[in-house]
Amino acid sequence: MPMTPAPTRRTSPQAEIRQDPSAVSEGRLLISDLLGIVEQYLDPEEVKNVYQAYLFGAEVHEGQVRRSGEAYIFHPLSVAQILADMRLDSRSIMAALLHDVIEDTTTAKDELSSQFGKDVAQLVDGVSKIDQIEFDSREHAEAENFRKMLLAMAKDIRVILIKLADRLHNMRTLGALKTEKRKRIAAQTLDIFAPIANRLGMRTWTLELEDLSFCHLYPKRYDTIRKELKKRRGNHRAIIEKIIVKFESELAEAGLEGSVEGREKNIYSVYRKMRSRRVPMSEMRDIFAIRIIVRTVDDCYRVLGVIHNTYKPVPGKFKDYIAIPKANGYQSLHTLLFGTFGQSIEVQVRTTEMHRTAETGVASHWRYKSGTDKHRAPIPAHHWLVDLLDTQKQAGNPSEFLEHLKIDLYPDEVYVFTPHGDIKKLPKGSSALDFAYAVHSDVGNHCIGARINNEPVPLHHTVVNGDHVEVLTARSAIPTPLWLNYVVTAKARAAIRDFLKHQQEGDAGKLGRQLLERALKSVGLKTRLRTDQKIQLLKHIGLEDWNELLVDIGMGRRLPMVVARQLLPGASGTDAARAEPLPIRGVEGMSVSYARCCRPIPGDAIVGLFSRGRGIVIHRPICPNVREQSKRPDAWIGVEWSDDVKTTFEADIRLEVINRRGVFATLASVIAEEDSNINHVLVTARDDRNSAIRFTIEVGDRKHLARIIRRLRARRSVIRISRSRG
Repeated sequence: MPMTPAPTRRTSPQAEIRQDPSAVSEGRLLISDLLGIVEQYLDPEEVKNVYQAYLFGAEVHEGQVRRSGEAYIFHPLSVAQILADMRLDSRSIMAALLHDVIEDTTTAKDELSSQFGKDVAQLVDGVSKIDQIEFDSREHAEAENFRKMLLAMAKDIRVILIKLADRLHNMRTLGALKTEKRKRIAAQTLDIFAPIANRLGMRTWTLELEDLSFCHLYPKRYDTIRKELKKRRGNHRAIIEKIIVKFESELAEAGLEGSVEGREKNIYSVYRKMRSRRVPMSEMRDIFAIRIIVRTVDDCYRVLGVIHNTYKPVPGKFKDYIAIPKANGYQSLHTLLFGTFGQSIEVQVRTTEMHRTAETGVASHWRYKSGTDKHRAPIPAHHWLVDLLDTQKQAGNPSEFLEHLKIDLYPDEVYVFTPHGDIKKLPKGSSALDFAYAVHSDVGNHCIGARINNEPVPLHHTVVNGDHVEVLTARSAIPTPLWLNYVVTAKARAAIRDFLKHQQEGDAGKLGRQLLERALKSVGLKTRLRTDQKIQLLKHIGLEDWNELLVDIGMGRRLPMVVARQLLPGASGTDAARAEPLPIRGVEGMSVSYARCCRPIPGDAIVGLFSRGRGIVIHRPICPNVREQSKRPDAWIGVEWSDDVKTTFEADIRLEVINRRGVFATLASVIAEEDSNINHVLVTARDDRNSAIRFTIEVGDRKHLARIIRRLRARRSVIRISRSRG
């Protein structure tokens, strides 16, 4: 591990770096390599600060190793180098060197702030907080982590740059992990991190993350496409070089300066197009392309005229992303040409600045120098983040937000115009309703239709490139659940769900009030409760807000009769301690027991009967005792099982069997094999040949009982078997 003595002994960073022979032989990055990069664009004082951050990180990470066995410091050093290659500011480089010290060492944020400044400490803290939350499930954790990541991005976009660089180096060194974990991380990277890099305009990182993920997820497919690309590269080299020479000659003749280069699609992009088009690789015709980079926007359009005069363009395949940039800020002219070479080829034309933005995206905003006024993302990325934050506020839970995020990360865009001539970018397949929500949530919530190109259309009408869209609204219009079938954008789905949720809660509160008043009357209480009664009841059932209780009743989560009876004198107390509580939804605070006459189990239809001294007794509706109580419907309450029932219940089964030696032992063995206990047994001899056996056994639910009955019925000695009804 390349540890270094205290910096006070040194005169300059470069003169005093100690080389690690093992690191050099294995090709590991050294601090001298990093400093060599940052010295090219940072001031000497900033280079010194970067070096101090390295010394601090190396000291606190001392003794820690990665799964590969190498010293841990090589990881943050490599992450810093990835950012340095992008020419990011010194504070981003320092934060990269320190990005794991809060999470993996005893270092606190305040210590970082005092040594390296508040800006660096906040960046490190932002990256650390993304992974520091504990959750009940991996799915919930993943969703919440990405939500927090996007919140951190909104405060300072450099947080996600460091996180993406961290993920990129982890993907480069993923081979040290077990296969299952590699595939899980690769799938997450392909689903979320690579698309985020793409939405931020960082093409270089996007392509590498995609290929690395694809390689670990489908190594055989990756290798097959890689070999085929290599083979085709050799076959097409002469054609590409011929086209490049031809274009260079034509540009020179027209007096235009620019560079012409060939490019090749990345492996994952080829695979994705093969799947979407359902064609083999032998039929792929747009794997190779030409890129022309010039100085000005005016030159871009002049070059376009030159190349269209050289080779014929394919009709309908020209795209002007300069006049109408992509959502991530990407700008370029795209055209598809027919050539004398027997196949079509794509040509991209852009300026030097456009090319730099296309390759590095938002990272280009922090090149060369630090500054406190550069924390915000450029306009396209910032707008995307603002929309995402609005979506996460409306999402009901982290998992729902992750669903919206994944939808939003894959926009195959269409461009439509507002009545004022503004351009709105929407995912392919968007409806007029999606457009309405893109304008504003209030516009969407009151939308009744639209006019597209002056023609009236319904809400579900799909918009296409170039449409002029005017939204028609009415104050009386409100979203319905059917609208969720009409929209594809995350913003629209989140807004509709949020409206429906609040509307449903409002209606449920009104219904809950009516149901509770009716229940209060039936038990002889006044419908207008005193404040002290409300407080006592809320405390008893574990709620803080009266409206929340009414909503629970209206939504069916609590039973109004149960709530009303808890207000009766002596309703809670000894009863609750006398009987074992059952997992019945909405009866918190009440004594609950199950009837021995019919022995209900989870999965059964059930009904509750109020019984003096026993609270609520749970029966099956087919129970004879329930039928006897049919004349007193006021004593009945509708009840249902909770979703997560983990205890066991008793059930009675009756068997008629042939009298054979060992038959009882065989039946008991089958029951034991199905993870059940026999709590009681009654054997009655019918005659010399047959006997009746009644077992009382423990089961988890109806499925468990059905499995036991099925196995018992398969025994030759069993004539018939049934569950006792009561």
